[in-house]
Amino acid sequence: MKYLEVRNLSCVRDDRSLFKALDFDLASGQLLLIEGDNGSGKTSLLRILCGIRLPEQGRVSWHTGAEQLKAEVAVHSNESYAGDMVFLGHLDGNKLDLTVAENLEFSRSLALGNDCSIAQALERVGLKHFEDLQVSNLSAGQRRRLALARVLMSGASLWILDEPFTALDQQGIEMVEQIISGHLQQGGLVIMTSHHRVSFDRTMIISINLSQ
Repeated sequence: MKYLEVRNLSCVRDDRSLFKALDFDLASGQLLLIEGDNGSGKTSLLRILCGIRLPEQGRVSWHTGAEQLKAEVAVHSNESYAGDMVFLGHLDGNKLDLTVAENLEFSRSLALGNDCSIAQALERVGLKHFEDLQVSNLSAGQRRRLALARVLMSGASLWILDEPFTALDQQGIEMVEQIISGHLQQGGLVIMTSHHRVSFDRTMIISINLSQ
């Protein structure tokens, strides 16, 4: 059993408090949906959980069975946490001058204990036979699909996704929902924001609204 524990987390940006005293727990098989108005701190919270930015105060703990990793906002520097977490932000993070396969080869080189092949990842995101195409020639939706394939290639237990449905059509949205549901059913954890109305099993979802 793996789980994330957040206690008393606060974030200040431009001398304005976005959120404070935030507490939550997320265990294997659960999805945390972060909601709120624009500017409420949704992306800032994700960046804190990834270690991209520091909170004003608070503690983040990552638990993996008997092992417990704790530190004051520095847990993300631990290699075990870094290897078990993958982040997909607003930007796809693809290398435009490389091919689809070359992007995924790079992701696979960084993955720990992942048995998902490039062909399997591309088939799951609907990019089968796109291996040799340069990423600069892909549409916005196809680039988003490639970014999601990189998430699959990561082998991470904890997926942190900022608006994962961006640039996707209805078929793409349904595909991503199926991928996320499958990850949860296999004991994975997901933290995400979305302006899209999600249709996951409600028993798997925990919601936090930062505007309230």
